[in-house]
Amino acid sequence: MKVYFLKRLLLVIPTLIGITLVVFAITRFLPGGPVEMALMQGQMSESDGARTSNEGIGLSPGQLEQLESYYGFDRPWHIAYLEWLGQVLQGNLGQSYRYQTPVSGMILERIPISMYYGAITFILTYAICVPLGIMKAIRHRTRLDSYSSILVFTGYAVPGYVLGALLLVFFAFRLEWFPTGGFVSMDFADLSYWGKILDLAHHSALPLACYMIGSFAFLTLLMKNSLLDNLAADYMRTATAKGLSFRRSVFRHALRNSLIPIATNFGNAISLFVAGSFLIEKIFSIEGIGLLGYTSLIERDYPVVMGILLISSILLLIGNILSDMLVAAVDPRIRFD
Repeated sequence: MKVYFLKRLLLVIPTLIGITLVVFAITRFLPGGPVEMALMQGQMSESDGARTSNEGIGLSPGQLEQLESYYGFDRPWHIAYLEWLGQVLQGNLGQSYRYQTPVSGMILERIPISMYYGAITFILTYAICVPLGIMKAIRHRTRLDSYSSILVFTGYAVPGYVLGALLLVFFAFRLEWFPTGGFVSMDFADLSYWGKILDLAHHSALPLACYMIGSFAFLTLLMKNSLLDNLAADYMRTATAKGLSFRRSVFRHALRNSLIPIATNFGNAISLFVAGSFLIEKIFSIEGIGLLGYTSLIERDYPVVMGILLISSILLLIGNILSDMLVAAVDPRIRFD
């Protein structure tokens, strides 16, 4: 098993190279790159009678070449990729085209916010959905199962960003129970220790509800259906026929086998720690990684896009390996040889 996971770790490197190579090549061939954006901004800054050609904004062919050299578009894309990869191996993710600051600094500034929401969403989702799914499976077709299913399916049908807009209108603007946006208040530094905690919780309530609503229904139904399948299995009837109580047979036998799909989904949930949702972050004015990646893609700030892609891909690949480890720990029948 150790050899298997060692091979999986070694495969992370070529997989990352393949992902970043494809995306880097796409950024070089997409229309409207940073050079075109700079030319467009120059045209917009001219008077209304300015022409739309390069000469109309006062750029000679030599100046245009300097602009392409500045953004790294004067070299073939594969050479530019090798240069970018060499900088990454040295711990340098490049410099933002728009803000002229190191990409690593921009990402490190946003990561704590995204990890805060990602970690709390992850913990609350598993802490609520797994017990709720077990309860729904044990009390299948009861009133508890029916009423909770209505709530679960209603929540699943509503996208997180739509719920965010509704919560913002009713609870923030009309009732004024919660702030309209932001991660903390403007006077956060002047608050006491408990005041800071309350202020952070006050700002986090509505965004966390939006983050949880999508995965809440999926994980609850996944846990319920998995446990129902195991409750109908032959080994459960055998355990009950031998005199083992229903409660003990569920928690000693069926539950462990039912956790296998939950463990499989664990790896995908890890990537949420930094990915976030740019729509939710946009609605609540949260300066997280999701919003940074979205704005960087719109503004063709490719060094930032590549930096976020690299970190997200690493987390996703490591999360898949952790999922395999958890599956092997939960299911003794699985051996990775």
